[in-house]
Amino acid sequence: MTAADECGNRSWHLIRSHLFGNAVKSPIPSYRSTMAQTLFRWFYSFVLVLVIPFAFINLVRRGVLRTRDYNRRRFERFGFVAPPPATGGYLFHCVSVGEVVAASCLIKKIMQQEPNTQITVTTTTPTGSARVRAIFGNQVHHFYLPYDLHMAMAGMLRRVKPKAVLITEVELWPNLIHVCWRKCIPVMVINARMTDRSARRYKKVGILFEPMLGKLSHVCAQGQRDYDNYRFLGMPPDRLSLTNNIKFDQAANAKPAAMPFMHLNNARPVLVAGSTHDPEEKVLLSVLNRLLPEFPDVLLILVPRHPERFAAVEKMLAEAGVHYVCSEAAGQVPAHCQVVLLNEMGRLNEAYQVANIAFVGGSLADRGGHNALEPAAVAVPVIMGPHTYNNPVICAYLEQCGALTLVNSDEDMATLCRTWLTDPEVAKKAGLAGRQVLEDNRGALQKTWNEIQRICR
Repeated sequence: MTAADECGNRSWHLIRSHLFGNAVKSPIPSYRSTMAQTLFRWFYSFVLVLVIPFAFINLVRRGVLRTRDYNRRRFERFGFVAPPPATGGYLFHCVSVGEVVAASCLIKKIMQQEPNTQITVTTTTPTGSARVRAIFGNQVHHFYLPYDLHMAMAGMLRRVKPKAVLITEVELWPNLIHVCWRKCIPVMVINARMTDRSARRYKKVGILFEPMLGKLSHVCAQGQRDYDNYRFLGMPPDRLSLTNNIKFDQAANAKPAAMPFMHLNNARPVLVAGSTHDPEEKVLLSVLNRLLPEFPDVLLILVPRHPERFAAVEKMLAEAGVHYVCSEAAGQVPAHCQVVLLNEMGRLNEAYQVANIAFVGGSLADRGGHNALEPAAVAVPVIMGPHTYNNPVICAYLEQCGALTLVNSDEDMATLCRTWLTDPEVAKKAGLAGRQVLEDNRGALQKTWNEIQRICR
C-alpha cells in the first residue's frame, strides 16, 4: 500500500463519519499535527538514528555475554521479522514478563472467541520472549518489537498486517503509533497505566506526546488514577474507558501447580520473596537471620526479578554463609537448606503456592512494586515496602482489607513475619481477605474485550 493509498483510506474513514455519523464512526481518530509537532517527531527519529548503533552494539555484547537469543534475532529490531502464518489478526505489544502475564488472559479469551484469528505478540526483552513461549508455545507468532524508526515499524506492519495493535500497560512509541494511524490500523492501550510522575513528564514533552494521544483509537485505564492522568494529558473521554485491572481476572483464573514445589515438606514455614531487586535480597537475608532463632525451620525462597542477576544473588548467598540451593540444579529442598534461589523463569506462582508469607519486590527498592495479586490469588498474606506506585489501586484494595501490610525495614518485616508465624490463623485470615479482593473485582477482562470488539468491528 502506498502512502497515497493510506491517506485515501484514512480520508474515506473520515468522509463516512461526516456523512453517516456514529453508525459508521471510524475507529481511526481524526488528527492534524502542527508543523512543530511533525518537526519534533523527525528530530526524535534523528536522535534515535544516532543512538541506535550504540544500542545495537550493546545488544550484540549482551548476546555474547548473557543471552544468545539477543544475537540470533537481532535484525528483528530493524523490522526484519518473519511474517505470521496468517495476516489480519491482533498484534499485542508487551514490554516484558509482567505485561505478557497481564495480557495472557485476554489473548486466551480472543483465542476462544475468534479461534481462526492470528495473534502476534511482541516484546522488548528476552525474559518477556521466554514467557510468551512458556505460556503459548507456538500458538502465537512472536518477535522482538523493532526500534521506533519509521521504516522499521512500517516494514514490520507491512509483514504482519494486523487489524489492530494492542499495547499493554505503558509503552507508547511515537513512530509506531504514527505509522499505524497512517495505515488506518486502530491502536488501543489496554490495562493502561499512567503514574502521576509519568504524567508530569509527558506533559513537559507535550509536543511529542500530544500527537500520540491524538492518534490512539482508545485507552482502557486500569484504575481511577490512570484514567485521571490520561484526562490530564488531554485524552478525550469518548476514547477513554475505566475498565479496571485485568490482572484481577488473570490472577483469579490462575491454575494451581500440578506438583508440589521441589517436593517441599509442607510442615516448614516458607517466606517467598518474589520479583526482588537489589538490595532487597540482603534485606530478606537479614529478616531470615532475625527469624531463625525462634523458627529454625523457616525457609526463604528468593526469586530475583531479572535472570541476569541470578549469578550475583548466588554469589551473595555464598558469601553470607547460608545453606542454599539453586532450583535449576536441585530437585528437592534438603532438610538443612535455609534459602532456595529460584533461578528459573516462570515458576514464581508455583513458589507462591507453598508460601506462608509473601514479599513482593520492587517495593523496598524504589521500582514501584510488582504484582501483589499473584500471592493474593492463592490466599497468602502479602508484605511490601513503601513504593507501590505501579499498582496503587491493587495495593490500596489489598491493604484496606488487611491482606497487604507495608513495611519500611528488615526489622518491621521480621516483626510482622513473627506475628503471622506465631498465630497462623491471623495470617490465614489476611490471605483469605486477599483472595476475596480478587473475586470482588473481576470483570475487567470482559469490559476490555467489549471495547476491542467495538473498535475492531
